Amino acid sequence: MPAIDVYNVSHEKVGSVDLDASVFATEVKEHLFHMVVRHQLAARRQGTHSTRRRAEVSGGGRKPFKQKGTGNARQGSTRAPHYSGGGVVFGPQPRNHSFSLNKKVRRAALKCALSRRFGEAALFVVDDLHFAEAKTKHFRTFMKAFGVDNLLVVVPEGNENVSLVSRNIPGVTVLPVAGLNVYDVLRHRNIALTAPAIAPIVERLSR
Repeated sequence: MPAIDVYNVSHEKVGSVDLDASVFATEVKEHLFHMVVRHQLAARRQGTHSTRRRAEVSGGGRKPFKQKGTGNARQGSTRAPHYSGGGVVFGPQPRNHSFSLNKKVRRAALKCALSRRFGEAALFVVDDLHFAEAKTKHFRTFMKAFGVDNLLVVVPEGNENVSLVSRNIPGVTVLPVAGLNVYDVLRHRNIALTAPAIAPIVERLSR
């Protein structure tokens, strides 16, 4: 099992911990990232964009002019698609953009993403993240001690203290273990795991 140092918020080493190789040192498969990120972003789409069809626009109840004798092409309604203000042909309609993806694929992609950050030495472990005062400057000091400016923080469960001190800092995201996902791992250059979060992560990805 690969070992990693554990630090406190001042970047002082306070111990070490073994990481599960099947989660943090697995083979990185790039194609899984593409599949899972597409799956995540598609599920986030609202799908509420809509256009009115010919039957849905108002007006156009009578013929714009008589059938014969005008020299123009015959017309039945001013709501036809070729008229200004007419209906839209094959326009977007509300729909669900999400699609299903095998749970094993999603789990494997998350393992690959964590393994990539661990292999890049962009993943570090802190013994505990708690600040006496909920002030942004304390979290900035923590980030400066580790030399990072873009960070994903993973905690065992919702940590209001960490969320409060980091929410005003661009490029910082705090997630519970249950919310850990491939997209957020890949879009942040560094990951900070709290020591108590490691076991739940392994348990979640080993089912």
